[in-house]
Amino acid sequence: MSLQPVPEGAMKQGYTTGACATACTKAALLALITQEPVNEIEITLPLGEKVTFRISSCSFSGEKATCTTIKDAGDDPDATHGATIGATVWFHDTPEVRFFRGEGVGIVTLPGLAIGVGEPAINPVPRKMMTDAVQFLTHRYSLNKGVNIEVFVIGGTEIAKKTLNSRIGILEGISILGTTGIVRPFSSSAYIASITQGIDVALANNCREIVINSGGRSENILRKRFPHLPEFAFIQYGNWIGETLAKIRSVPLQKVTMGIMLGKAAKLAQGELDTHSGKSSWDKQFIYTLARDCGYSEEQCQPILELNMARRLTELFSFNEEEPFFRELAARCYAVCAPLAPDVQLQILLIDANDTILTF
Repeated sequence: MSLQPVPEGAMKQGYTTGACATACTKAALLALITQEPVNEIEITLPLGEKVTFRISSCSFSGEKATCTTIKDAGDDPDATHGATIGATVWFHDTPEVRFFRGEGVGIVTLPGLAIGVGEPAINPVPRKMMTDAVQFLTHRYSLNKGVNIEVFVIGGTEIAKKTLNSRIGILEGISILGTTGIVRPFSSSAYIASITQGIDVALANNCREIVINSGGRSENILRKRFPHLPEFAFIQYGNWIGETLAKIRSVPLQKVTMGIMLGKAAKLAQGELDTHSGKSSWDKQFIYTLARDCGYSEEQCQPILELNMARRLTELFSFNEEEPFFRELAARCYAVCAPLAPDVQLQILLIDANDTILTF
């Protein structure tokens, strides 16, 4: 789940897996009821917007119907963009909607999520969307029957390997997601949701110590440092340090270790809690002043103003725990973060481009 640069200019929005599954469910149920093929279907999104989906395949018999659509995530670098999402429906005798996992849809194996252990990884809002679509059609056609819905994603098991699902206990496939039905390109909402879900899963599994880090590279380094912790204790904050700390403040964690690369540390030290390059940049003058305050000479500090990347600070100052510059940089990061999560034991680890870790 790596971060990618945000392109310039207007971008096209797309639709969530939950919206796609709802379209397929409604189309399949309509085909089952009418015994006629469905080529497109209109659904209502959670905020009331009506959208029409093209149905890429539709098959039916007297007992079952299956429809698929191709997910369009717009201009968002979504792992599920272009995936075939589908639903098979059939009736049962009790007036309820039941959900089943088909190919490529994950199963929940750990507590802490909105869906219980053993259930298909179909989130509450998509479940409601599909239930509403079913109830609309059963009422329209005066049917006193319940409906079974089996959601599937072609290749979903492979797609899931590109996500963080496994660490929060969603195995063997992807999640059917979406709170609005709409994918907004390069929106932070999905990433922040993964942060909060990850912390919830850690807590639900009696883990009171977590290690937060910026991404896959820093996490791989840190997992060697903390071999006693399970995979779900490692939370990737990406660029959203402020949102991560807000979540930490709201839950009963005891110890939090933050691993941070030098580029992000240079921004965090000056109070920037969103470290995306499009939202903040490292302030060379701030870092220059920080170094001067540590007692370094003008001759030592002046080259800071010529650096193009903060990670090159190791060319000017020795990257070790006794070096005053890095001790002060870590202290400034701590001073920004500690008041935002006052009830946890917080530790800052600096990581350089050579994967060396300094502990403060």
